[in-house]
Amino acid sequence: MTVLVTGGAGYIGSHMVLNLTDAGEDVVVLDNLVTGFDWAIDGRAHFEVGDAGDIDLVCRLIEKYGISEIVHFAGSIVVPESVSNPLKYYANNTTTSRNLIEAAVRGGVKHFLFSSTAAVYGMTGLAPVVEETPLQPLSPYGRSKLMTEWMLADVAAAHPITYGVLRYFNVAGADPGKRSGQSTPEATHLIKVACQTALGQREKMNIFGTDYETPDGTCVRDYIHVTDLIAAHSLLLGHLRRGGESTTLNCAYGRGYSVREVVDTVRAVSGVALRADEAPRRAGDPASITATGEKVRQLLGWAPQHDDLREIVETAYAWERHLMTRNR
Repeated sequence: MTVLVTGGAGYIGSHMVLNLTDAGEDVVVLDNLVTGFDWAIDGRAHFEVGDAGDIDLVCRLIEKYGISEIVHFAGSIVVPESVSNPLKYYANNTTTSRNLIEAAVRGGVKHFLFSSTAAVYGMTGLAPVVEETPLQPLSPYGRSKLMTEWMLADVAAAHPITYGVLRYFNVAGADPGKRSGQSTPEATHLIKVACQTALGQREKMNIFGTDYETPDGTCVRDYIHVTDLIAAHSLLLGHLRRGGESTTLNCAYGRGYSVREVVDTVRAVSGVALRADEAPRRAGDPASITATGEKVRQLLGWAPQHDDLREIVETAYAWERHLMTRNR
């Protein structure tokens, strides 16, 4: 069996490649390198440059490598940008996914894993969500991901393919061995931005919105270490390989942290009193998004190993320091 990883040169995709190659899997990475980095791809994987939405290309790769499974990470992920440029997100996320799924069906791919998002839930209040929580995405980003979920369900009902959807909450941290991490310089992830500010790469950072109905007025999110997230992917792939039914799962710890708590943790880890200015709310940002994570634990036996905010920040901070050395 060969696994195709789209977006395998990116942050989360590169960690998936490491997990698969560490397990001795045969892996093909497909990435157009618009936001990914070729040096982030594990040398044990085959690398092909191209777009995941290129049906003819993907069909050729399926035949060339005997690909039986696809793990789809490629896409655009910045919520505010999706509000200002929705067509980009419907092209890069929805249309690309649609074409990739067609290629999978044509090529007889057996299993398809898709990286979705907590943004499909929209404004949920302060209570943790479950998979059955009504889906009311606030942004084109969330809607573009939800459309792919719908397409997968429809296609699996019509063709012999099973799928697994993982709805991510806020992914952060880096490979403990410093083999990969969030490497995009202008990434908008809170923990990365805070670490860059502590390291002097940014003069300051902003706290967007301080008047939410949360304990300290700032947004609350369920932060999950990227290594634990990828472990869930591996377990889900195993579930499908054993004949398990298609499923959609939240991937979260069930514990939320506010923006202020994250900033304070970065200050504690770095020993730097980084500057964090208060700024207006951003479009498309819910006050709070957390999840119980019960279904993924029960169905897959997922047992997080890094569910501690300080550890998440420590690995992210160590990766940022590594990048500074690497880029000299």
